[in-house]
Amino acid sequence: MNTMQTSTNVLTDKIDAIISVSGVTKKYAGGFQALNNINLDIKRGEIFALLGPNGAGKTTLISIICGIVQATSGSIIADGYDTVRNFRAARAAIGLVPQELHTDAFESVWATVQFSRGLFGKPPNPVYLEKILRDLSLWDKRDAKIMALSGGMKRRVLIAKALAHEPKILFLDEPSAGVDVNLRHDMWRMVRELREQGTTIILTTHYIEEAEEMADRIGVIRKGELIIVEDKQVLMRNLGKKQLTLSLRQPMVHIPDELDAWSLALADGGYSLVYSFDSQKEETGIAQLLRALAESGIEFKDLRSSESSLEDIFVSLVHQPKEVEA
Repeated sequence: MNTMQTSTNVLTDKIDAIISVSGVTKKYAGGFQALNNINLDIKRGEIFALLGPNGAGKTTLISIICGIVQATSGSIIADGYDTVRNFRAARAAIGLVPQELHTDAFESVWATVQFSRGLFGKPPNPVYLEKILRDLSLWDKRDAKIMALSGGMKRRVLIAKALAHEPKILFLDEPSAGVDVNLRHDMWRMVRELREQGTTIILTTHYIEEAEEMADRIGVIRKGELIIVEDKQVLMRNLGKKQLTLSLRQPMVHIPDELDAWSLALADGGYSLVYSFDSQKEETGIAQLLRALAESGIEFKDLRSSESSLEDIFVSLVHQPKEVEA
């Protein structure tokens, strides 16, 4: 791609972005650097998954975008507003479901959701709030004090509060942590509906299979640095691997020299031969490998293929040596 094409693509991404993070760094007074020069554009209407191990900087980045934590340097534009100079306007576009279960314990569910809507200057809309509570299976609990609810129900209340003022951007920070399967299903159904209505969703999750199912793009953060941002399908195509596993009739102690041309490994105590290959190439090498096995007198009784999951790719990214990163 030439320079002009690259510049055009960058400009298009900027125009389409509902959030633009530029050079954001966060260093605490004690010297700990939580974020280092983060640059990220999140597209309007997409589901973006931010993945990283504990302590990588996910929550810090979200907190800075939402105005809860102040960056040491850098700038953020949310829905066209600078999050520092135009904090109220930027924050009004954002709904946040935090990890911690902070709620107004002595208020009723209805009162706290209604208050959250009014806090952002939105006029009363009981029909809209009723829909949110019904979608989250909270309508029957609308008059209950929050302190009397279970942990899962309190999590539902946090989601309802975040949606009360009809934000254009919704942050879900580990929303599935410690919740039951029913809530998880309700929540992801709602996320899909919100996305269809044009809401931009940014989520962090420990359940990587959820990101694999839901996200349009994936960002991976490690030790305060954003190491990759890519469309999910492109990421899985470029970094994923396919494997062919052959179950051998007789165990093998070592791989014969005549099979060096293939990327082979032994598994299951020598009873399995694993071939890793790039499925995007015209020639996978499988047919040639099977002929070479037959010529070497190696018999197998079964074969199966498998493909890398997003979790496999994530694990390889966060554990690879830093010096090999681009």
